[in-house]
Amino acid sequence: MIKAAATGLGSGFVPFAPGTAGTVVGIPLYLVFARFPWPLYLLSITAFAFLAVYVSGEAEGLFREKDASQIVIDEIAGLQFTLFLVTPTAWHMLCGFLLFRFFDIIKPFPARLCEAKCPGGYGVVGDDVVAGIYGNVVLLAIIRFFGI
Repeated sequence: MIKAAATGLGSGFVPFAPGTAGTVVGIPLYLVFARFPWPLYLLSITAFAFLAVYVSGEAEGLFREKDASQIVIDEIAGLQFTLFLVTPTAWHMLCGFLLFRFFDIIKPFPARLCEAKCPGGYGVVGDDVVAGIYGNVVLLAIIRFFGI
């Protein structure tokens, strides 16, 4: 059960860009959460992030590697923060997906610090939540100022 959750139902095992594959798995979850009233939506993605912390920590033991590339539940959680309060349209999801991957790869402050200094699952998921928040701010700004 831990391995299935940590690997995004196996998407973390794809040979090329497992983080990107895992992020794709986050889209159906977003479509569920986006239907909730915003307080329940925020509570749900926060609870999912804490579940991801637990699962990631356990999975590091299974894979015997810190932040193993097969662990993608952190990307699934991070994407939820990027798409928070964003209307579920194909364009918004594509932009959110690309922004999240961009910020997850470049790891702006304090994402890299979270990854390096936080123990276990907190380090695995923390950088993705930070990347997700950066993605959300930029995505909401794009939607607001460009009307997409």
